[in-house]
Amino acid sequence: MSNDVHLSVRALVEYVYQSGSIDSRFLSQSTLVEGTRIHQKIQKTYQDTDQKEVYLRTDIPYQDLLFIIDGRCDGLLFQDGEVIIDEIKSFSQPLDQLKAEGVPVHWAQAKMYAYMYAKDHELADITVQLTYVHVESETKQYFKKKFPYSELERFAAEMVEGYAPYAALKQQKRRIRNESIKDLPFPFESYRAGQRKLAGAVYKTIMDEKNLFAMAPTGIGKTISTLFPAVKAIGEGLLNRIFYLTAKTITRTTAEEAFNRMRAEGLCFNTITITAKDKVCFKEETVCQKDYCEYANGYYDRINEAILDILTQEDEMTREVFEMYARKHRVCPFEFSIDLAYETDAVICDYNYIFDPRVSLKRLIEEKKKSTALLVDEAHNLVDRGREMFSATLNKRTFLQLKKDYKGSAVYESVSNVNAWFISLKKGATEKNFVLEKLDSGLQQLLMEFLEASETVLKGDSSPNLLEAYFEVKNFMKIVELLDESYLIYCEKEKNDVHLKLFCMDPANSLQKMGKGFRSLVFFSATLSPLAYYQDILGGKEEDYHLSLPSPFSSEQMDVFIKPLSTRYRDRERTKDEIVSNLQALLKNRPGNYLIFFPSYQYLLSVYDQFKEKDAGTRTLIQTIGMSEEEREAFLAAFQPNQNETLLGFAVLGGIFSEGIDLIGDRLNGVVVIGVGLPQLCFERDLIKDYFNKQGKNGYNYAYVYPGMNKVLQAGGRLIRSEEDRGTIVLIDDRFLQKNYFQLLPPEWRQYRQ
Repeated sequence: MSNDVHLSVRALVEYVYQSGSIDSRFLSQSTLVEGTRIHQKIQKTYQDTDQKEVYLRTDIPYQDLLFIIDGRCDGLLFQDGEVIIDEIKSFSQPLDQLKAEGVPVHWAQAKMYAYMYAKDHELADITVQLTYVHVESETKQYFKKKFPYSELERFAAEMVEGYAPYAALKQQKRRIRNESIKDLPFPFESYRAGQRKLAGAVYKTIMDEKNLFAMAPTGIGKTISTLFPAVKAIGEGLLNRIFYLTAKTITRTTAEEAFNRMRAEGLCFNTITITAKDKVCFKEETVCQKDYCEYANGYYDRINEAILDILTQEDEMTREVFEMYARKHRVCPFEFSIDLAYETDAVICDYNYIFDPRVSLKRLIEEKKKSTALLVDEAHNLVDRGREMFSATLNKRTFLQLKKDYKGSAVYESVSNVNAWFISLKKGATEKNFVLEKLDSGLQQLLMEFLEASETVLKGDSSPNLLEAYFEVKNFMKIVELLDESYLIYCEKEKNDVHLKLFCMDPANSLQKMGKGFRSLVFFSATLSPLAYYQDILGGKEEDYHLSLPSPFSSEQMDVFIKPLSTRYRDRERTKDEIVSNLQALLKNRPGNYLIFFPSYQYLLSVYDQFKEKDAGTRTLIQTIGMSEEEREAFLAAFQPNQNETLLGFAVLGGIFSEGIDLIGDRLNGVVVIGVGLPQLCFERDLIKDYFNKQGKNGYNYAYVYPGMNKVLQAGGRLIRSEEDRGTIVLIDDRFLQKNYFQLLPPEWRQYRQ
């Protein structure tokens, strides 16, 4: 294997020179777009003989490594016989806060470019210039210094020496990893039905640089069938990193187990599981400021050593592992896990770290994306999660409260103006919900003024209310940049409050943009049905691959009954008695452990009360709103095999017990689903319906039927989890027999009795 270390100038100097603390109190509104604008403006002032965005590259051997370092310097200027490397930096804090001679890491970056150019052109000396430009005022400050080539050569050698231990470790780990992959067998005795086909499709997708939509029913072993071929693709040099994305903790655990199975077969491979910041924070409050948190204070002074230590010692970096090293090196555990995500072979995390424009891992540059595959588990969840990630809301009450809290401060005027804008909006509204044709540019200006004023106050005040509002508005402004024809802007009046929402009705375009640049995306789920709908709404393209596998389980493993009763809202009171009678007959003829799912909590309580009135003797459990982790575990623990009494658990469709839980064997004998799971009729769902109707699609199916039936399929999928499972599924609703709904049922459910 080659000992070449390919590295950008920026990555090199930031690694060697990074220092200081994490501090969320002052976060500039200056965006990448503003930085680019400043660069271009300065570059336009260059003389005709000057050059901009000059590509430079050099090779520096060190011990048995060859460093190949490249990058683009902002400007190459020729003035009075002098060659000047110009490094432009946009700056949002007042220029008088700059250090006397500029920022060391900026000098380091410019000096590396100067070394590369001087070496290529055999110059005895060269001048370096740092050009700082204030984002708002566009005031400029220059720092200029001439360096002899010999000094720059020593400097470049020191940079490489500082990076070398890390580079050597990475090279060694990669060599061992790739050798271990070559001989890695499939970590089970044999492939299950459909498993080889799914694994083959994933490998071909990665090899062909395509995307795949795969419906793989429960029992196929989706996690190992997607991870194993992706790991093999790394061994073949097609990939360098895998992201395993999921919405639920339980599926993250399944991915960790799959990697451990492969490690048991000889795989040397490091993985990190990212956990939400508020869960891993060591402090009582999640306040990322150096004067409050010792793990934030001096974080960048210690992080390189922490990363070297954990990568040397560990392959599996779960929450417990990286928390242990975070305490040892006194670094923030969350930021530590994010920094590790850029250095590991596989990252197991929530969807938002890739798809959410406000959270995503920004340092995944295009070059790294090209060698990365995204495996999107339980991809049906990404539809609503996508809408949520690309939408944003502001509330009037936020600004009214700040107006009360900050009287006389620098933010008072700006929050008063935003509050007044909401009052004016409310006065002009005749309906509770109403759509705006476009976002008022006046409001955008007021929000920008609020951000600027907040930044001034936040330098000396870490009030959680102001900080929260600041981030809310920043996030809102990020979504403003995404507004297109897939959005509607609407307002909702609620008592004294007004909500303004940028509502993403179709997340397809935004998901596609956030997934752009990755080598392959694999979307998979047991309930990706109908496949064409999910391919459309998750940003799929015509050339994408798709695969639909049959269930590996026999239809003889389950008895399916469809009871054609109406569970429509208007008929619920009338059919409640009959539903209870059906339940009693089922439990009498087929005693055991059952889960019964309802479309709403209110409906659940209504039937539960009626059931208990008629059958007080049957043991029942009930899902409650906001159950704690302990309560959830107790609920599931009650489902034990071979019990003498019947157990009936009442739960909500789409809730915590209808997806991602495994009650193997006799722990669960049957599932009853009441209703077709349609979301409640509401303003937002109707907006979605109208939007897709205008696109020439079936808006009612997109807004109501497909999301509802997905919940039904997920709930029913709790029953048969292995080849040994047997049980009963009862579907109670006359619509299950209508063609539109019936064709969405899995083939093995269609062999039903009434």
